Amino acid sequence: MKSIKYILLISAILLSGNYTFAKSGNENDNTTKTSDDSTGEVIILNKEDFLKKVFNYEKNTEEWVYEGTTPCIIDFYADWCPPCKKVEPILKELAKEYKDKIIIYKINTDKERELAGTFGIRNIPTYLFIPAKGDPQSAAGALPRETFVKIIDEFLLK
Repeated sequence: MKSIKYILLISAILLSGNYTFAKSGNENDNTTKTSDDSTGEVIILNKEDFLKKVFNYEKNTEEWVYEGTTPCIIDFYADWCPPCKKVEPILKELAKEYKDKIIIYKINTDKERELAGTFGIRNIPTYLFIPAKGDPQSAAGALPRETFVKIIDEFLLK
């Protein structure tokens, strides 16, 4: 039941246009976090990896708890999506440019329908911008490179 409440909460937040998640309140939590994937490559995630590296929504049904230590961007995409294909080279460039500073993950919404549904992803591409500490934010639609750079510099790395 808590899981359903959480899914509805996330969906309502995303659909409302207010793309800020609630703070976890665990900023001083000493929980062991997973190692980061700051390889300079865009990394494709499945549900299992997402739960380990980003957010275990099955365990944390009431609050956002980022499992990583390095800020990240998550690209919810589909292989058949023209705007997704347009942004793909930009994300690859940014992964190299910001290596060791941010991680860029991709989630295929056709293959990972549960993840897409859990986060209320209705439009692709949709991006989650997750700082190391603080509230994630989201944006939908193909963003230009300049917008990604501004978000990375002013939000993720501030």
